[in-house]
Amino acid sequence: MYTSFYTAARGAMEEQQKMNVVANNLANVNNYGYKAKTTVFSDLMYYNLNNYTGADTPLKSGTGIRVEKTNTDFSPVGFTTTQGQFDYAITGKGFFMVRSPITNEITYTRNGHFSMSQRGDDFYLVNDNGNFVLDQNQNPILVTDGDKGKELSGQPAVYGFNILDGMLSTGNNEFVPVEKNGAPFLIADAKVVDHALEMSGASVADDFTRIIEAQRAYSYALKMVQTSDEVVNTINTLRS
Repeated sequence: MYTSFYTAARGAMEEQQKMNVVANNLANVNNYGYKAKTTVFSDLMYYNLNNYTGADTPLKSGTGIRVEKTNTDFSPVGFTTTQGQFDYAITGKGFFMVRSPITNEITYTRNGHFSMSQRGDDFYLVNDNGNFVLDQNQNPILVTDGDKGKELSGQPAVYGFNILDGMLSTGNNEFVPVEKNGAPFLIADAKVVDHALEMSGASVADDFTRIIEAQRAYSYALKMVQTSDEVVNTINTLRS
């Protein structure tokens, strides 16, 4: 009885985490370069049930589930054309490399919505978070006045990783690699389209389906909590 109570309670808590992930996807459905996330569940410990003599039986009972990890789908999606002079979209795999002007931390993003920002006497190409956009030599890109308008000292470079699984999201559509992702490498033949931005990878249809799944699982778990509580109350009444 107590096992069923705690198993159901944990199930409701984990389904709430799934709902949080889905809600975050829906909140970013219009954000350029956003990559959708999904939750991955794993079973907790299983054990054999005992018969009336105390011996193990082939029957097994579980102790619930937990959210093991949150996967990010880095698959490229379509892009839309814009009027932005410094808008870029990557048509294949890879990331733009950006660097924080404060901490010098390097992160990676698919959002190519860039703009100019003044640092001292110079203007640099930065992303929405104010981080420097780096070129193929991993140097910040200067924006200068030329004969044909604004000119760049280099083009936004595209970098890739051998393994994408496990990259950590730092928020604002930026990611940092972990050890298993390996070192970044320059994708020399990457195709970058200017005056375009990659659309969000979130799918409203898929996420609404996940909402229905999570809501039903959540309601079933709460019903199990209620039933377990009623059984315990009945037993306590009989004892008294």
